[in-house]
Amino acid sequence: MKKIILAFLLCLSPLLAKTFTFTAIPDQDETMLKERFSKLATYLSGELNVDVKFIPVKSYAASISAFRNNQVQLAWFGGLSGVRARQLVPNSYAIVQGESDPQFHTYLIANTKTGIENSMKFPKDIKGKTFTFGSKGSTSGRLMPEFYIRKHMNNTPKNVFNKVGFSGNHSKTISLVQSGAYEVGAVNFKVWDRELKNGNIDTSKVKVIWKTPAYPDYQFTIRGDVNKEFGIGFAKKVQAALLKLDDKEILDAMPRKRLIKAKSSDFDPILKVGKQIGLID
Repeated sequence: MKKIILAFLLCLSPLLAKTFTFTAIPDQDETMLKERFSKLATYLSGELNVDVKFIPVKSYAASISAFRNNQVQLAWFGGLSGVRARQLVPNSYAIVQGESDPQFHTYLIANTKTGIENSMKFPKDIKGKTFTFGSKGSTSGRLMPEFYIRKHMNNTPKNVFNKVGFSGNHSKTISLVQSGAYEVGAVNFKVWDRELKNGNIDTSKVKVIWKTPAYPDYQFTIRGDVNKEFGIGFAKKVQAALLKLDDKEILDAMPRKRLIKAKSSDFDPILKVGKQIGLID
C-alpha cells in the first residue's frame, strides 16, 4: 500500500510543482505593469493553490507569441491581440473582462497649439497634421482609431496625415502629443482618465478632441489545455478567482471596478473590423 501511495505522489509531484504563468500586453509603462500584475499573481497563487507568476513582455506581438508557445497559459489581451491569439491557439477562449470593457472608447487628443476643439463630430481638421497611434497591435491605440479615420476621411492614415507614427504605448502617446512632437494622437480613454486624475497631464498643452463610439476591448484569455496541465476544472477555478476579486488596490491599478464574465464571441466586432482594414487575415 505504501508503494502505491508513493507512486501516486511521484506522479502527482510534477503537476503540483508546475507554475501557472500569465502576461499582459505592454500598453503602459513596464514598471506600472509589473507592480499591478505581480500583486494579481500573489492573489491568484492563494486562490488556486499553485505557484502563479507574471511574465512581462516587450511588445504586443511578444505577448501573443508567449501565449502561442505555452510560455504563458493566461494573458490580459486587448480586443485585437486576443482575437489574434485565439486564432493561433486552438480551443483557447476569453474568460473574464472588466466591467467597462464591453463599452470601451478611444480618445483622439491634440496639442492645444493646433487650435482643434473638442467636438461630438469627427474632427476632420486633423487632416494634414502629424499623428501618432499607440502600438501597431493595439485595439484602442490603432485598430479602432484607424477604422474611424478611414470611415470619416475616406482615406488611409498615411494619406490623411503629414506624418504617422507609433508611440508603442498609451502613456507615451500622451507625452508625445503634449510635448508637440506629434500634433494629434489616439489614446485609450482609461489611461487618459487615470493620468489626468493623477495630475500627469497638462491640459493647457493637450486636450481630448473626440471620443469614438463604444466597442469591446480588453479581456483575459486562457489556453484550452490548462485542465490537462493543472487538473480537471482548473480553467473554471481561474475564472472564478478573477470574478471574485475584490481587492481595491489591484482593481484600481488595472483600472477596473470589477471583473465580469467574457466569451470569445463578444469580440466578433473586433474580428470584423480587423479584417476590414487588413490587420487580420
